Amino acid sequence: MAVLVRVFGDIDMAEEAVQDAFTAAVERWPTTGMPPSPAGWIITTARNRAIDGLRREASREDRHAQAALVHAADEPAEEGAVRDDRLRLIFTCCHPALAPGVRVALTLRLLGGLTTAEIARAFFVPEATMAQRLVRAKGKIRDARIPYRVPNAADLPARVRAVLAVVYLIFNEGYAASSGGRLVREELCAEAIRLGRLLVQLLPDEPEVMGLLALMVLIESRRASRTTSDGDLVLLAEQDRGRWDRDLIAEGQAIVRQCLDRNQPGPYQLQAAINAVHSDAADAPATDWWQILQLYNQLLSIDPSPVVALNRAVAVAEVEGPDAALTLLDGLELDRYHLFHAIRADLLRRVGRNTEAARAYEMAIARAENAAEREFLRRRHQALIRT
Repeated sequence: MAVLVRVFGDIDMAEEAVQDAFTAAVERWPTTGMPPSPAGWIITTARNRAIDGLRREASREDRHAQAALVHAADEPAEEGAVRDDRLRLIFTCCHPALAPGVRVALTLRLLGGLTTAEIARAFFVPEATMAQRLVRAKGKIRDARIPYRVPNAADLPARVRAVLAVVYLIFNEGYAASSGGRLVREELCAEAIRLGRLLVQLLPDEPEVMGLLALMVLIESRRASRTTSDGDLVLLAEQDRGRWDRDLIAEGQAIVRQCLDRNQPGPYQLQAAINAVHSDAADAPATDWWQILQLYNQLLSIDPSPVVALNRAVAVAEVEGPDAALTLLDGLELDRYHLFHAIRADLLRRVGRNTEAARAYEMAIARAENAAEREFLRRRHQALIRT
């Protein structure tokens, strides 16, 4: 996608060409075998299909098609995906001319490997609403002729926040897939961390860029222990910490220390610091929940979102008790978020309000789209009603 948008300057055209190329691959590769460079084959085939379509349009005096054809003719054929092309497309989609939420959603759709339905769930909106937003955003990029490039240094600050949000949401979808049978989509985690490393190279003096990379590698360090051999979910408190990746932990903690030295705290740096505290504990009882709560207090002051407040309530439960945390949940508007109901269910269980806890588990199960999470919640629900 990124290579073809650079070649043709049109997102819709690139999407259609890529789809055509994959259709051709499905038809041919079972017979001819896998080509030496599958990515190169897809890109070259898609480029040729798009050029054929442009020639047909150009013959009908379509000026846009003629211009795109001239531009494409000057581009060399690509033999593989180019990293910088992906970064350029991210910055294109995160142009200030687009609404902030749309910038993130469009990039997730084009480069994050997420479906429109998955993105809609991340933004808590109906799928049809998100589909309309994506169509309008692509049209605006085309009509406003938004340039396909990494912006100049002076233009970067206006886009960095959206770019970081995109990369983090790609990582989140990989680490805890919003739907499907697998809890983890390793390829999305790897892509998000790769993009994070590229951004640190591009913007080495931006502490929030460093904070995001630290956050991702610290969370990634626990991935091997998050599921059983059968794919069942394992909570943080129950994970085998001997399976945590110590190299990633050391990298993440080193970056957190660099951020602390700069003393320019931001949301990603604070979340990274919280995960650094978790990685310091030899076992769950040794976790410094008081320090985590102080970090959440600071995070909530600069990012007062309902999800941050929900996560802070978990820390409050460990420091002040589940009753105090339940009081905090009462004011949060997160009814569509399955983890809100799952956390509430666990807190209710801990204070002995089992009937309410069972109902909260049922609400969480009804809203969970991922099979591994749904099965975990079912087990918790069944264990509760048997007591």
